[in-house]
Amino acid sequence: MTGYRAAWAAMPVAQRWMMALLGLAVILANIAQPYPSVAPIHHIPTVLLVTAAPLLLRRWPLSNRAVAFLLAFWLLHTLGGRYTYSNVPYDDWAIALTGKSISDAFGFTRNHYDRLVHFAFGVTATPVIVETLRRHGFSLRASLYVAVEFTLAVGAAYEIFEWWLTLVMAGTDADLYNGQQGDIWDAQKDMALAMLGALLMIPIEIRRARRA
Repeated sequence: MTGYRAAWAAMPVAQRWMMALLGLAVILANIAQPYPSVAPIHHIPTVLLVTAAPLLLRRWPLSNRAVAFLLAFWLLHTLGGRYTYSNVPYDDWAIALTGKSISDAFGFTRNHYDRLVHFAFGVTATPVIVETLRRHGFSLRASLYVAVEFTLAVGAAYEIFEWWLTLVMAGTDADLYNGQQGDIWDAQKDMALAMLGALLMIPIEIRRARRA
């Protein structure tokens, strides 16, 4: 425990605040949780991450920028986990703010929040991978290549895990967690969006490296 407290104290103040914010988001997401049967599957990994963050960041330190990217992804995931992704009420929020529905404006026939988070994974993972590899002597080109490949590999692994998990869950809970919403190409679209997010980050990382 002393080592853990030391690791927490050694974290930059900004990173401590970011982990505290993520922990608070998980707590808020589970107040009057509308889908309690599947909520633990979404939120337990986040709780484990927040708990292990001081030790992980001591072993593999990251800049505040990189941790902020990770925080953005996990906050999006936490929001999705509250509503089991497929039921995030962004249309209700949009109507309350603007009087117009996002789905009506763009002709959506399904809830696309899960697509946003898959895209965000590619966006947020890329700078973290690039920073880590560059610190260990990789060239910028190699780091960017690995970042895109990492995004594709993790995306594919997650889709396989999601398929396996739905095989062992009860039918209703499996449908809630899987979030396929009747789209037979759901897994392929999710992976494609994650890759697109990573690819769009390439010119940003190149420009940042040139300005450093």
